[in-house]
Amino acid sequence: MRSFPAPALALVDEMRDDARADPGQAVAFQGSPGANSHRAAMEAWPGSKPLPCFSFEDALEAVKDGRAGRAIIPIENSQHGRVADIHFLLPESGLAIVGEYFMPIHHALMGVGPRTPDMTFEAAYSHPQALGQSRLFLRERDIVPLSHADTAGAAAFVAQRGDPSLGAIAPAIAAELYGLQIVENNVEDSPDNMTRFVTLARDPLDPGDLADAPAITTFVFELKNIPAALYKAMGGFATNGVNMTKLESYQHGTSFSATRFYADIMGVPGDAAVDRALEECAFHSKELRILGSYRQGRKRG
Repeated sequence: MRSFPAPALALVDEMRDDARADPGQAVAFQGSPGANSHRAAMEAWPGSKPLPCFSFEDALEAVKDGRAGRAIIPIENSQHGRVADIHFLLPESGLAIVGEYFMPIHHALMGVGPRTPDMTFEAAYSHPQALGQSRLFLRERDIVPLSHADTAGAAAFVAQRGDPSLGAIAPAIAAELYGLQIVENNVEDSPDNMTRFVTLARDPLDPGDLADAPAITTFVFELKNIPAALYKAMGGFATNGVNMTKLESYQHGTSFSATRFYADIMGVPGDAAVDRALEECAFHSKELRILGSYRQGRKRG
């Protein structure tokens, strides 16, 4: 898919050719070269073959059709919450979550150079997550936030436009890749800005192989539409001493009557307490589907 800005296309083609030569080592990510997901792929698997994909769906498809051995996808940010659409895409992808990776996120404001101290930006492009994470910074400077498909793609787009009144909020490496000048580093509103990524592969990990370290199990479920269904479904985790570290609801379909939940628990199937808790949750649900069990990337609690 050649929807990347022109300055990114040569890098995209080069990285795709490199990944095509060794698809087992390829890691699909959403965004242009230099995006935070690109950074996460390189940091999580040094020596891997990052494979840029225009959309999240494209990254998941690359794993499904064998062009990549895995994908790394941002799922939530400490400052701006969950990444839009991910909760819908993961259950339908047919892939399994096999790992997680936490990465500190730092954004830079960049634009076409050379720049003088009196030059200001009228607007700045970036991914909606990055714009949200830099909301106060942009508002204080009266810079209009404009949405783009990804952070590094925004930098490439600004380089392509060549308009000094337009800026980009992106990782600092994007300025180097696309010939922009950094005006200010660390423009995120919170210094402890952190994004959680999940790794997806075609085959799930065997829960029996995860007994040597703390592990997480992620699943989705849709409750029966009866009073106190959520209370009863959650009761099994409490009575069996299973710690739930995440529970989020989202609407499924257009009726607004079928609420689905996305959940993380500590432990894996095969553990008696986890099995009892999941069985009770399933009893009160129309559907329960495990998306994967994997080692913790960061200690909970």
